Amino acid sequence: MPLLDVDNIRLHYEDAGTGPALLLLHGWGTSGRVWQSCLPDLVRDHRVVTLDWRGCGRSDHPADGNTIARITADLAEVIETLEIEPTVAGSSIGGVFATELALARPDLVNHVVAVDSPAYWPSTGMLEKVRDLRERLVDDRAGTLGDWVPNWFAPGAARELVDWTVRQLLDSGAYIDELFTECTTYDPRPRLADLKTPITYLHGELDAEIPLDVPRTCAAETPGARVHVLAGCGHLPHQENPRAFTAALREIA
Repeated sequence: MPLLDVDNIRLHYEDAGTGPALLLLHGWGTSGRVWQSCLPDLVRDHRVVTLDWRGCGRSDHPADGNTIARITADLAEVIETLEIEPTVAGSSIGGVFATELALARPDLVNHVVAVDSPAYWPSTGMLEKVRDLRERLVDDRAGTLGDWVPNWFAPGAARELVDWTVRQLLDSGAYIDELFTECTTYDPRPRLADLKTPITYLHGELDAEIPLDVPRTCAAETPGARVHVLAGCGHLPHQENPRAFTAALREIA
């Protein structure tokens, strides 16, 4: 199992294909496995790295360092170790990490693709929901995830896909819940004008968690940013419609 030692923990990654590099970052609590339906197409002409960021999947689940800044620093070290200059595509909070990485280390990132990224929304439009989730995850983790995760998908998503996502979340460490607390005060908008790396916001048309106004607002604050809406998709378009997602990603990378 390929592992990288970063900040005294082990991070699991997979690396396949040749060509322009892609680094794919999953969302909160899942793992690099969420990209599996996209990989056979992408590795035909890209070098694709998928990573389980700290606290998730097959990586270590440390009690410390579960912050946006520390995970961003992990990503910088991964990129430098693998000697790539990738397009970084991040799903949900993975899009936050990708954006913060480009702000902190523009020399490492060729392009950012923020996939249904929450940006400022947890600290504004869904503040009370995030606080409530933080508490409910302590009291009834399995039940809370079972109630919440179906909302991540557009109507008609396979129940098996929802259940598989819940299982991944239950397998990840509870320490990553600290990210919810941090997100209640997170707002990148004042710094987006300083983003030097090109960014594209890919967003599911039917995302019931993060409304389309969020990427559109962020794009308006970011020089040269683009918004690409994926029709019929919810919060996880790479899982719901991998063909449409990879086609959109290919236009960028």
